[in-house]
Amino acid sequence: MAATTEVEKKNLEEEAEQVVNPWEVSSKGKIDYDKLIDRFGCQKLDDALISRLERLTSRTPHVFLRRRVFFAHRDFAEILDAYERGDKFYLYTGRGPSSESLHLGHLIPFMFTKYLQDVFKVPLVIQLTDDEKFFWKNLTVEECRRLARENAKDIIACGFDISKTFIFSDFNYVGGSFYKNMCEVASRVTYNQAVGIFGFAGEDHIGKVSFPPVQAVPSFPSSFPHLFSGKENLRCLIPCAIDQDPYFRMTRDVAPRMGFNKPALIESLFFPALQGETGKMSASDPNSAIYVTDSAKDIKNKVNKHAFSGGQDSVEKHRQLGANLEVDIPIKYLTFFLEDDAELEHIKKEYGEGRMLTGEVKQRLIQVLTEIVERHRRARASVTEEMVDAFMAVRPLPHMFD
Repeated sequence: MAATTEVEKKNLEEEAEQVVNPWEVSSKGKIDYDKLIDRFGCQKLDDALISRLERLTSRTPHVFLRRRVFFAHRDFAEILDAYERGDKFYLYTGRGPSSESLHLGHLIPFMFTKYLQDVFKVPLVIQLTDDEKFFWKNLTVEECRRLARENAKDIIACGFDISKTFIFSDFNYVGGSFYKNMCEVASRVTYNQAVGIFGFAGEDHIGKVSFPPVQAVPSFPSSFPHLFSGKENLRCLIPCAIDQDPYFRMTRDVAPRMGFNKPALIESLFFPALQGETGKMSASDPNSAIYVTDSAKDIKNKVNKHAFSGGQDSVEKHRQLGANLEVDIPIKYLTFFLEDDAELEHIKKEYGEGRMLTGEVKQRLIQVLTEIVERHRRARASVTEEMVDAFMAVRPLPHMFD
């Protein structure tokens, strides 16, 4: 066997320091996103691309773009080229329904996808991978299906246009052209490649190994003949968190061999836990996240008691040294959710130089989060079972490009 090169050794060491795949995100310190970009082979989203998006859509870029919450991409420039030429494309995103209620981190891709649907006026397919959660979590098929419907209500509450949106669960939809494309993908990816991409081990059951094509094929328009019949050249843009990238590296490798365009991606950072930036939040610790079911009192208690502060341990010291904004979670959360750029910069300056105290910053964050959660709760309360059925009905969308 060939000796391990220095570069390979360095890569293995880096992978041991931070694990990022669709099922696990962990790090010995903060996630190093520059290293992730290098390892995954995607590109950093730059000012020129965001300025071009603003010019083409005549809309202010979403706060998640301005603040680089969505920070990396694959072929996003080609999507903008297509849009500028007047060519159509569609959006694809998804959710693995493993919990009753979503936390704010789960909402981020849907909030951003809603913006993309609005500015580009394009159709959207949303995959609920209830089958994936059956394979990876200790849940019954019936429970996974139930959670898919419950999560669909939260997704619909984000405000998607029903005339341009198809939501489907794998247990309900997989078959026909979708299944044919799955088989085409599966026949072009060797077991060794799957192990290299996803890290499958000998003790993993074959359900897990068989799953990646299921998440791959919504990237191909022919998987949805009721929507895109005769539009096999339609491009696809996938907004997602960067831990989903391995699925689409695989997809982009096989797409040209199947006669399809490679899907483009626009990828986000992870939303940090209240306790600090070492990865994603844990469903097993309700105090690690703000949930869309939290009351105003819950939000206040969680932020005040659990949000990690970069402030100093005494007022005197804080006035002298200021806060460490690099580790301060209230500042991180405001960067995600405070819409006003000028107000955010003011808070960062005042807090960083010690004129503003931790309690004041947390108070502003509590206001911002409470408003978002209350708005979402009101929207979700108006989502009926009939609305879920309507979004999930297999039907043509005659006005999807209007």
